Amino acid sequence: MKKILVIGAGLSSASLIDYLLEQSASEDWQVTVGDVDLIVAESKCSNHKNARPIQFDIHNETQRAAEIQACDIVISLLPPTLHPLAAVDCVKLGKHLVTASYVSPAMQELHDEALKKDIILLNECGLDPGIDHLSAMKVMDEIRERGGEITSFRSYCGGLVAPEYDNNPWHYKFTWNPRNVILAGQATAQFLKNGKIHYITPQRIFSELELINIGEYGIYEAYANRDSLNYIIPYKLQKAKDVLRGTLRIPPYSEGWNLLVSLGLTDDTYKVDCNSLSYKNWVDSYLPREYNSIEDYIKRNSKNHQTITTNIEWLGIYSDILIPDGSYTPAQILQNLLAQKWKLGTNELDMIVMHHIFEYEQNGKHKMSTATLVVKGKNQTHTAMAQTVGLPLGIAAKLILGNKIAARGVIIPTEKELYLPILSELEKYHIIFNEYNEQ
Repeated sequence: MKKILVIGAGLSSASLIDYLLEQSASEDWQVTVGDVDLIVAESKCSNHKNARPIQFDIHNETQRAAEIQACDIVISLLPPTLHPLAAVDCVKLGKHLVTASYVSPAMQELHDEALKKDIILLNECGLDPGIDHLSAMKVMDEIRERGGEITSFRSYCGGLVAPEYDNNPWHYKFTWNPRNVILAGQATAQFLKNGKIHYITPQRIFSELELINIGEYGIYEAYANRDSLNYIIPYKLQKAKDVLRGTLRIPPYSEGWNLLVSLGLTDDTYKVDCNSLSYKNWVDSYLPREYNSIEDYIKRNSKNHQTITTNIEWLGIYSDILIPDGSYTPAQILQNLLAQKWKLGTNELDMIVMHHIFEYEQNGKHKMSTATLVVKGKNQTHTAMAQTVGLPLGIAAKLILGNKIAARGVIIPTEKELYLPILSELEKYHIIFNEYNEQ
C-alpha cells in the first residue's frame, strides 16, 4: 500500500482529497489528511475507509518527521512560506513532494540534494501556476513540431465569480485566499515587450492595463504579474519578443482598486490602533492634505469618478461603522471589510478564466493561436478554484507513485511526461481548453 500525506485541508483541498480517495481503492492508497484543525481534516475525509484525518502542526518537528517518514509522497497545500519546512524533511527522508506554489529560492536550493536522493520536488502544479504551464507547453511544443518559431506568448488567468452571480458593482467576489487578493500587485512586474525588458512598479500595476477580448466570454482587463521573465528559459522562449503573464478582472475593478492602493489602504507593514475607530475616520487619516473627502480624492484622481465613487461607497469603506477593536495593518482592516462585501454567497458559484495568446512564424508567415479555459464551480466546496488547483496535484501524485515520471530534483510541469497525461485526465473532469488556430 502506498501512503499519501496531504498537509493542509483549507479552501482549495476538497477536490484534491476527493480525487485521492476516489482513486484509493484501485490504486491501493492510504490518504492521511493533516490540518491544524482536526475537525476540518475530518470533514474533508467524510469517514472514508482509506482516509486518516489527523491534527497536524507543521512546526512540530517530531510529528512532521514522523508523518513524512511514514508516507511515500507529500502534497503540501500550506502557505508558500511553509513548504520548505516539509521539503527539507522530504529530502532528508527521501520522499517525493508536490505543491501548487511557485518555486522559491529556499526550494530551489534543495535541487542537488533531491537529485542525490532520487526524489521529485514538483512545484507549480495547481492552476496558475500549474494548468497554465501544462496547456501552454502543449500548444508551443505542437507549434515547434510543425516547424514554427514562437515570437510572442501572453497568458492570463482570473479567479472570478460566475456571471449569473455577478451582482455587485466591483464584479468580483473572493474565490481563493482573500489575503492574497488584498496584497496582490505589491511587487514590481517584469516582462518582455518588443524584445526589451519592461518593469511596472507597484504604484502603476493597476493603472497600466490591457483589455483582453475573449469572444463569447467577454472583455477583461489584465494587470501584469510579478515575474514573467522567469519563464523564458523553461518555456524555451529565448527568441520571443513578448513574454507576459497577467491576472484578469472585469472592468472597472482595477481603477477602483488602484485608488485604494494609492491611499495606502493595502499596506501590510505596520499596525493601526482601531479602538473606537470608524472606517470613515480611518480613510480620512490617509487623505493627502489638499483633499477634503474621499469623494474629492476620487473626483480628482479617476477618469470614471462617478462610477468609482459609487463602487467605493458600496464597500462601506466611508461609513461610520466601527472597525473591530484591536490593532491591525491597513491591509487587514480592508480585508475584514471586504470579507463580507465580497463573500461568495450560499449557492453562488465561482468561475476560472484562463487565456493564452501565441504568435509565431511558420513557413515565412505570421500566425496566431489561442487557448481558452473556462471552468465553473460545482458548489461552494468543489469550487472552480478547488478543482483546478487540486486535480492537477492529485493526478501528478498518481503519476509519481506509479513511477511514470523520470525527472528528478526541483521541477515544474513543463515536460511532456507530465503535461500530456495530466491534461488528458483533466478532460475527464471537463477541464478542457478551447484551442483556435488562425489560418
